[in-house]
Amino acid sequence: MADLNMSEKVEWPARAVVTAGMPYGNKPLHFGHIGGVFVPADCFARFLRDRIGAENVRFVSGTDCFGSPINEGYRKAVEAGTCDGSIADYVMANHEAQKSTLEDYQISLDIYEGSGIGHAGDVHQTVTDGFIRVLHDNGHLQLSSTLQFFDTQANTFLNGRQVHGRCPVAGCKSENAYADECDLGHQYEPADLISPVSSITGTVPEMRPVENWYFDLPAFRDYLDASAEAMEADPEIRAIVPQTVKEFLVPPIIFVKNEAYDDYLALADQLPPHVFRPAEKGKQSFELEFDTIEDRDAARPVLTGAGIRLRTGKALVPFRITGNIEWGVRAPEMEGVEGLTVWCWPESLWAPISFTIAANDARGLPRGAWRDFWCADDACVYQFIGQDNLYFYGVAQPAMWEALKPLDILTGEATETPLRQTTLVANHHMLFGKTKASSSGKVKPPTGEQLLEHYTVEQLRAHFLALGLDQKSVGFSPKPFDPDEKKRDDPRVADPVLKEGALLTNVFNRLARSCFYEAQKNFDGCMPLGAVSPDVVARVAQVLQTYEATMHRVELHSIMSQMDEFVRYANKCWTDGITAAQKLGDDAETAAQQAAAAAARRQVLVDSFYLLRVAALLMHPVVPRGCETICDYLSFDFADFFSWNYDFEGMEELCSAMEIDEGAHRIQPLPPRFDFFRKHESQYK
Repeated sequence: MADLNMSEKVEWPARAVVTAGMPYGNKPLHFGHIGGVFVPADCFARFLRDRIGAENVRFVSGTDCFGSPINEGYRKAVEAGTCDGSIADYVMANHEAQKSTLEDYQISLDIYEGSGIGHAGDVHQTVTDGFIRVLHDNGHLQLSSTLQFFDTQANTFLNGRQVHGRCPVAGCKSENAYADECDLGHQYEPADLISPVSSITGTVPEMRPVENWYFDLPAFRDYLDASAEAMEADPEIRAIVPQTVKEFLVPPIIFVKNEAYDDYLALADQLPPHVFRPAEKGKQSFELEFDTIEDRDAARPVLTGAGIRLRTGKALVPFRITGNIEWGVRAPEMEGVEGLTVWCWPESLWAPISFTIAANDARGLPRGAWRDFWCADDACVYQFIGQDNLYFYGVAQPAMWEALKPLDILTGEATETPLRQTTLVANHHMLFGKTKASSSGKVKPPTGEQLLEHYTVEQLRAHFLALGLDQKSVGFSPKPFDPDEKKRDDPRVADPVLKEGALLTNVFNRLARSCFYEAQKNFDGCMPLGAVSPDVVARVAQVLQTYEATMHRVELHSIMSQMDEFVRYANKCWTDGITAAQKLGDDAETAAQQAAAAAARRQVLVDSFYLLRVAALLMHPVVPRGCETICDYLSFDFADFFSWNYDFEGMEELCSAMEIDEGAHRIQPLPPRFDFFRKHESQYK
């Protein structure tokens, strides 16, 4: 078999960063966080460690410590009497709960701190200062006075989720719209929010002018357009990424109801230059298309002043960098403007850089080592996110990365290795039944800890990965949480979460136990060594090649399908082979026939241990604990056993010269009825 590192195989970076979207520090993790982002990211990170070496991979994330959801959550917790500490105490308590849950799900992060926690928080402040200063020095930040919500009763400015209303973007039906974005990811000016209400007092807030720094996102329309076209041409980029990006690259448009047409005509000449488009068949609004966002914004007061109601469409608008709330990362003083904090979304985009630096610091590496992961031509950053965050990661982030050139964010000096654009791995929504999983929604999804009261980690990890969130939004329907009590209690109703778990607890277990017990019974507790059957080696070669190509596309649901087929194939090889060998032994009458039967039995075990090794390697990213237990009982070093740097022609390549000469490798004795993959205690009858 050809070396897997040869040119015929897909190319992998020399170093890689894997990121998982940061959860807000206002609540525990629900299954959407875990199954939609963290488990897929962990699976891929574990694969990369096996494929290119653990020292070359950084898997980073952390708690998003700032933002209006945290302010609002803290306010409600204080009012309810469930929190008597500071907002920092509140965030830290939620952070520790999140960290514990991630550990329970075997999420192998190199670092999980936070944008305002510990050493990572200190690093993040430094990176934030550098990032904003470079954007400013390159002429891409604008100091603008804009209208923001102000609660006169609470005497405070309102940001984010402190304001609720209806989304003003045409075609959006979201009723969960906040100060400048809705829960579907649409961006707009605060003044456009329909029916705004303060979450603090329940009153209608005023609009008051405030000064903040804005990134000139519209200036990068041509760059983003070219980037979207390149992504569309790349078969390994999920279609939803360029589709979402292109939605924001349309000209600025105002939508006006058809019944206001005469009123529009009366003042059309007062508007900036624009193109009128009548309503399409079946549509209720006509369109006014403007050349620039400034022209669109200049038209709005003219129209509203005449009593004309309007809605805006998606478009590139200046991206707010700073805010006016106290709880946040400090913004640097520039042009005499001080006392601002950074809006949580911009700083969360470069937070993974901060986490990478902090993780490298913990390893004793030079501070500049982060550039080997984020800037080098032979490195790649894979960012696992939910589709509703694509505006930030697919539009704002690429533009800001481009705007930094040619300066280094920490030194402020010109560099030949600026930040490279990242690879976005965007998943569709994980639904709870038929409803989007959201802890702020009407239907409360189960937390990660609640799920572990009914399922093992291995069962859940395998099921989450099999859902196919890279293809479409998929419902997660755990039977113990079915809203229909009758279905919950009916033993005839299957639990869809257990489908993939059956592969582990039945088929994979059977393969592993059969190999070990046969070795203990008939081979003196040793794994016999020898040439693997050519047809088995050929099958493995094909599986490894397909698996690697699929992993390169990050199609994790396909990985699960492939592994289901392969593990069942390996188990059948054992069952059919040992049955045939047993029959030869039963029918043997001569010494030669007995020797042939013994040789057949030995060959079955040689092939089966080989198949078990490959199955454990390929399932390692999915269900690491059980696969590592297999490795332990096989008495191999993890670094060797889970490495792809072999020819995969037999087990001898993992063994010493002495073992090869003896034709056997001693393994650990397996206790009776041992399970490498167990069911949850609640599932045993």
